[in-house]
Amino acid sequence: MSDLYKDPIGHWVVVVLAMAVVLFVLLTATAYTVWFERVALGHIQRRPGPNRVGPWGLMQLAADGIKLAFKESFVPAKTDRVIYVIAPTIAVAAAFLAWAVIPIGLWYNVQYWIADVNVGVLLIFAVSSLNVYAIVLGGYASNNKYSLLGGLRSAAQLISYEMAMGLSLVPTFMIVGSLRLRDIVDYTVHWGPYTGPIPLILLTPIGFLIYMIAAVAETNRTPFDLPEAEQELIGGFLTEYSGLKFVMYYLAEYVNVITASALATLLFFGGWYLWVVPPVLAFFLKVVFFVFVYIWLRGTFPRLRYDMLMRLGWKVLLPLAIVNVIVTGVIIVLVQG
Repeated sequence: MSDLYKDPIGHWVVVVLAMAVVLFVLLTATAYTVWFERVALGHIQRRPGPNRVGPWGLMQLAADGIKLAFKESFVPAKTDRVIYVIAPTIAVAAAFLAWAVIPIGLWYNVQYWIADVNVGVLLIFAVSSLNVYAIVLGGYASNNKYSLLGGLRSAAQLISYEMAMGLSLVPTFMIVGSLRLRDIVDYTVHWGPYTGPIPLILLTPIGFLIYMIAAVAETNRTPFDLPEAEQELIGGFLTEYSGLKFVMYYLAEYVNVITASALATLLFFGGWYLWVVPPVLAFFLKVVFFVFVYIWLRGTFPRLRYDMLMRLGWKVLLPLAIVNVIVTGVIIVLVQG
């Protein structure tokens, strides 16, 4: 690796190839996440899921993709056409950029990530927060009051839950002493005869609970899908979008779900460590588990009222996250003392 970094051309060739592989894997994973969700919801609701196109409905994704690709992309009158097109582009770009610093595993001295940044978590938060710009701009540019209300709801929701999510991770940073995702995964303890990495959920269970609730709200998923809210806002910020621009928003949402699941795996569930399971496979299995949690929540809980959403964020999660940080700091000082 050191010789590679001395050769700038070779270095950038490897980086570009890695980016292409990540894009391909994410696009494939997103497609099969949609299939997985439809099948799982079918079982939860005791009905058949997609089962006609291809074996087990696996080709349903291709059929839907072809249909959406050739569907008319209708643009309403009096829209801000530039922003109307740029908004879904921002959503997709922000969703994919986060994976530039997410490590997948280290196996046989091969690093499965693009960039090893010492403030990786902060970079992911900064990039993922751009998603709200895409939603607000899309709602504004659509020239539709329901779309605008959906965009404003998304902005309020982001402010409410981003603070709680950030504070939920502070105890983890205090324990590990680093913002580098690889350092968090490799955090080692010495407990009696055992010496090695542990899932940090054992040390910060409250932080994990707050993170999961806030992550579901951040990705606008049920029961926090207020920016769309079909019964109230028709489709929210998506009301006036169709064709490939609608697909871009849809793609960004599912990539964000996978990203939030990957972060939960890295920050709280030991990353790629799972007994004798190969690292990349272990990481994949854990991410699939958290994706299933998202699907299970959608099939189980009803949508919250908007006032309940705000009250949960400001009056429950945020104070609990602050108390969690204080208690963790006190415990660390007592243990070190």
